Formats: sequence, structure tokens, C-alpha cells
Amino acid sequence: MQANGIRSKVVKKYKATTNSNHNLPVADNLLNQNFETSKPCEKWLSNITYIPTDEGWLYLAGVLDLHGRTLVGWAMDSRMKTELVSSALKQAMGRTGASKGLIVHSDRGVQYASKKYQRLLKKHEFVCSMSRKGNCYDNAPMESFWGKLKMEWLNEHRFKTRMPIDQYDPNLHLIIRPVINLCSIC
Repeated sequence: MQANGIRSKVVKKYKATTNSNHNLPVADNLLNQNFETSKPCEKWLSNITYIPTDEGWLYLAGVLDLHGRTLVGWAMDSRMKTELVSSALKQAMGRTGASKGLIVHSDRGVQYASKKYQRLLKKHEFVCSMSRKGNCYDNAPMESFWGKLKMEWLNEHRFKTRMPIDQYDPNLHLIIRPVINLCSIC
């Protein structure tokens, strides 16, 4: 490998981003690790990951359509608030025209259990599903997507500020677009 200039990519340390220590209602796990779909906008996964910067963490929320494993919405912020996940969901709705009956699955984090986020789901007649406590396998395709994004691109970069990465790097769409496949619309 060394003679050919090839090196392995290493996994960076893990940072927990889920705060499930709250008294808000938690939805049943409707997916039960059934990630098969027959059409777009049938089942979405949502999750938050983090990007280290010299200023601290930049949080990235994403919405993944299980049909084609396509990232259909995302949002970035320096804080992990309900608005972060709501913005990602709203972007996904705007890009896809998703309709009632869509299952939106997430972890049990306070952002997803919040009244504001739950009202957004109900307003559009989406069905909420949440992972079992402490079980990352219930959201495995989303976790896998984050891992690939970080290993293939993010871990190679050092960011000085929390400025959203799409503003930081004007060529971001050329790098990430093949990974997230934004051309696929529901």
C-alpha cells in the first residue's frame, strides 16, 4: 500500500449527540429495523452528527429517505436545538413534496421528542417512530451514512470556524453531492 501511495482511513472518536434524559413522550418504534421500502417518501430516518471545528462543535442534522438511501434534507448550527432538526425536516419536505402517512424515524433525543417538532410532524400528518433506548441499530442506515461522509470527506478537513460548511467550502456540492445524491427527488 505504501509503495502505491495508498493509506487507510481511520475512524475518529465517538461523541454522543443524543440527550434522551427527558420527560417528553416517546413514540413507538414502528420500523423495528425494517429498512425496506417500495417507493420514495415512505420511510425517512433523521439524526444529528457533529463536525469538529477550532471554535467547537458544528452540528449537522440530516433526513435520509430509505428508498435509495438519499439525503433529502439537512441543516447545520452551532447548537443542537429543536430548530436544527425542524429545519432539516422542512428542507426535506420542500425538496420532495412528501405527503401524509410518511414514517419519520429518529432517536429519542429531546429535539425529536419536543412539542414543536411533534407539532410539525402532526401538521403534515407524518407518523413519528423512535428507536429503542440506547439502540443505534434502529437507525443504522443513517449512522452508516454519517460514518461514510466523515470517513470519506470530513475527517480529512480541518475547519477553523463553525460557519456552515457549505459556506466555508464553495466546492462542497462537488464533493458531497455524489455522497448524498440530491438529484433523487421523491
